[in-house]
Amino acid sequence: MDTKILRLPQVLDRRGASRSKHYADVKSGLFTKPVKTSLRSSGWPDYEVRALNAAKISGKTDEEIRALVVKLETARKLAE
Repeated sequence: MDTKILRLPQVLDRRGASRSKHYADVKSGLFTKPVKTSLRSSGWPDYEVRALNAAKISGKTDEEIRALVVKLETARKLAE
């Protein structure tokens, strides 16, 4: 599994989304929450961004994407 952490500008570029749209998706459960990388920075695991982009491309519904977000965030906790 790729463990590279992407910062917000990289995530926005890969998603083709604006900052406000991105954070609206996080709030509504359509994208994973960021992980803290230090006191003042955070990012998203590359594999999560790729998985969520693939789900969107394949036409998954919002509910299916929310379920994927839950699965990805649960996997983070299990990896600790």
